[in-house]
Amino acid sequence: MSLLISEPPLQVLPTLARLIGLNEAIILQQVHYWLQRSNNVRDGYRWVYNSYPEWYKQMPIWKSETTMRTAFKNLEKQGLLITANYNKAKFDKTKWYRINYEKLSLLENEARSAKIWQTKSQDLADGSAKKWQTNTNRLPETTSENNKHSASHSNAQSVSQLEKEFEEVWSKYPNKKGKKQAFNHYKAWRKSSTKHTNEYLLGQLNKYLVYCQQNNSWYHAMNGSTWFNGRFDDVLITESIANKPTKRIYD
Repeated sequence: MSLLISEPPLQVLPTLARLIGLNEAIILQQVHYWLQRSNNVRDGYRWVYNSYPEWYKQMPIWKSETTMRTAFKNLEKQGLLITANYNKAKFDKTKWYRINYEKLSLLENEARSAKIWQTKSQDLADGSAKKWQTNTNRLPETTSENNKHSASHSNAQSVSQLEKEFEEVWSKYPNKKGKKQAFNHYKAWRKSSTKHTNEYLLGQLNKYLVYCQQNNSWYHAMNGSTWFNGRFDDVLITESIANKPTKRIYD
């Protein structure tokens, strides 16, 4: 995740703090730090567990433990922290935690989209609309019917090509759940930058397949709709195999 870092000190990115709150961001970063180092795997996920007093010892930055408890509960209400109880003793109520990375990714994408829209709106307010209109008037004269036909034909070709290239990647992805959502994410990603190419995505898929293969004793490939929603750039996955020789699985 681009909003989470992997450093021992207590620190947090301002972007994450703006999205979910400063206290909540500090806690989520700390849980993420320990999840990366956890060997507690249950139901296909890594988990960490601690009592509130133990968490407070790690993060003694609040005036009281109550403030920290409130932030934990807020994260649970937002669906960003998933809790469970895998303790052997029934009387042991210590919570186990994992991060809902899919929910965090959705929040990040929504915030990015809102920022892009705000920037474009501001550009128009500053006079870009007038400039665009002036340039448009210099184009050769065409009828509205021709314009409509040309645009429809161009869009059809564009969508058709994207579908073809998406299928190339999708056919090699191991978990086929959420194809429609995956294609929507794929289209948005491809159109957002000319640097977003199929070759790059196939390269990321190759890394991910290697990661799945190396960790098949506990890790299962995420739903296709999730991976195509920006998870192909997960630093935790790509860096974990960066220094290891890989075989081009998708060839």
